[in-house]
Amino acid sequence: MRPNWFVAFPVPAGPWLERALAEAPPGLRLFHGDDLHVTLAFLGLVPEAEARAAWAVAASAAASMPAVDATLGPGVAMGSLHRGSALSALIAEGNEPLASAIGAARTAILTAASARPDERPPKPHVTLARPTKRATLAERSAALAWAQTLDLGAPRVRIDRLALYTWSEDRAQRLFRIAAQAPLRGL
Repeated sequence: MRPNWFVAFPVPAGPWLERALAEAPPGLRLFHGDDLHVTLAFLGLVPEAEARAAWAVAASAAASMPAVDATLGPGVAMGSLHRGSALSALIAEGNEPLASAIGAARTAILTAASARPDERPPKPHVTLARPTKRATLAERSAALAWAQTLDLGAPRVRIDRLALYTWSEDRAQRLFRIAAQAPLRGL
């Protein structure tokens, strides 16, 4: 399996996730509750040694990042405007400290991994589903409409850790696994 690495803030699931995903249309890969996260830095196909070097930088930065009580806001399709590769919920309350943490640490983490730079402004969000590769055009359209009308009920979540993620060994159950984690300041 090709490597896939990223540094992210794990987001705890709650009853809101089951309610939201119960209304999801066909043609989607729904995320397991343990896969929910806000990405800080996407490392991609780097070797494990580079991912671990990036994690050393991230773990050090975590000590100065505050834990955040966040609210999940409206649904949105992220990625290509026409294909919407990530159907997500934006972070409403708590957006500012997460965006600030991402902006302050992302470049150093990516540099440590020799990963591609990311100059986009931080946009904290939690991906809930992705269209499957076999999704029809009608299923993709329904998925985009679902994401844009998604109302999770503004659940509050505590974001208190930073983690290094990679692929899960059994992707039929979960997409990702945590390879390392560190608490944020304030615990």
